[in-house]
Amino acid sequence: MDTEAPHPQRGHSSPDEGEERPRSAFPRPGFLRPGSLRPGSLRPGFPRRSRGAGRRRPLTLRRAGLLGVLCTVGLLLFSNFVLQPFLIPSRSMEPTLQVGDRVLVNKLAYGSGEQPRRGDLVVFDGAGSFVQEPARGNPVGDALHGAASALGLAEPSDTDFVKRVVGVGGDDVVCCDATGRIEVNGVALDEPYLHPGDAPSKVPFRIVVPLGTLWVMGDHRSQSRDSRDHLGEPGGGMVPVEKVIGRADWIGWPLSRWGSTGGGHG
Repeated sequence: MDTEAPHPQRGHSSPDEGEERPRSAFPRPGFLRPGSLRPGSLRPGFPRRSRGAGRRRPLTLRRAGLLGVLCTVGLLLFSNFVLQPFLIPSRSMEPTLQVGDRVLVNKLAYGSGEQPRRGDLVVFDGAGSFVQEPARGNPVGDALHGAASALGLAEPSDTDFVKRVVGVGGDDVVCCDATGRIEVNGVALDEPYLHPGDAPSKVPFRIVVPLGTLWVMGDHRSQSRDSRDHLGEPGGGMVPVEKVIGRADWIGWPLSRWGSTGGGHG
């Protein structure tokens, strides 16, 4: 005869057999029984949580557009005052710079009275020295092109150039000595950056660079229109220092060519 008392049957609300669930001393949120809260039972210091509190607001099209505008304005300001991408459109600076390279122009390089030095790669506005002052075009179109150029997405303005500084104010620059090299103040230049097979210059010249100006030349001398090509024009091919936009210190794109241009030393 079985003497054990029969087990009571489990109700539908009981946990599964063998499963133990600890009971909380406090009712869980969302499972309060009617009548369990009485006036004054909520303690001060614990405000009710409003519906939707803590949820992330969705990124609407308007907010995304505003964020894009703010990012673009920030990039333009950074490009205008600190570091500007500059797209290389020609072969005049090969092999140092190649067509399609985007150099990063350091606009702080010549702050606090610092001046360009021999050997620097400079980006400058050639209006009035290398080219005539351009006629005014469509203001909206010019502004859009200027913004795209400042971000490195379009070719630079027709008046912007990148060249290497060969002579600074007061220098006596001569081409060429008995060995075919350019002399500056009687000292022959060693120019390892020249394009292979190029002569330092096939155009003979002798000039004294006026103070406040620069004599500039491309590294691919046979493919470069530079100070030599403007000797007989107003200004004599000299670039005013105040027209210098900045120094091209680095190649930023393509990534395979990332690195220094080597043009930051005299």
